[in-house]
Amino acid sequence: IIVMPGHAEAISSATAMAISKKGVTILGMGAGSARPTFTLDTANTATVAVSAANVTIDNCIFVANFLSIAAAFTLTTAAAFTLSNCEFRETSSVLDFLNIVKSTGAANTVDDLKVVGCTWNGLGTTSVNSFILTANDIDNAQVIGNTVILARTADASILITVSAGVLTNLNCGYNNVQSQQTATTAGSLINVGGTTSSGIVQRNFAQTLTTAADKLYTTTVGLAAFENYVSGVIGASGFIIPTRDS
Repeated sequence: IIVMPGHAEAISSATAMAISKKGVTILGMGAGSARPTFTLDTANTATVAVSAANVTIDNCIFVANFLSIAAAFTLTTAAAFTLSNCEFRETSSVLDFLNIVKSTGAANTVDDLKVVGCTWNGLGTTSVNSFILTANDIDNAQVIGNTVILARTADASILITVSAGVLTNLNCGYNNVQSQQTATTAGSLINVGGTTSSGIVQRNFAQTLTTAADKLYTTTVGLAAFENYVSGVIGASGFIIPTRDS
């Protein structure tokens, strides 16, 4: 589906833009503010619901225009979902997104998830969570080259939160993230508590406002980290986290 420059559309419910056919690509044309714009309004349950495999969304703008929208995208059985070169904007500090991609399905129903080259400048300060929130295991996720800057103060990981399960064969690199939070108990970049995760976390840059020991993710078990920089001080260059091996 080719969406022309200047196209504007409202998404006012969880069914207004439900994608249930596999293999659909929605490709936005244009650059900057001329890209197709989809505004989520009317209810905090307004979302793009994806329940089919191999769906791609590319080069579009999504705007939150209602109180605490739970997620811009809600995935169920949506293997190989790709979100690329999209921008997420918010109308105000209360008309905002809490998450961008939320997976509510069983384990491995959104394997091969790809989020590449996206931007989220979040104005919300209350209950904001992560760019990606999953309720269960994901295998072979690729989260590369995204920029996430959040005004929120809650202690939550900026890029990925796994509420149950693990991330296996993860490729997470070249992401730039910042949050106004003053603690990183959950990890500034990734929150995954399971001890059987695997994959590479490389060359990410994360900044928060914590004065405690800076933390990249909740557990190092299984995840290999290379050249990630984390800082808790505005204006300071980050430390390499975790510490370099000898």
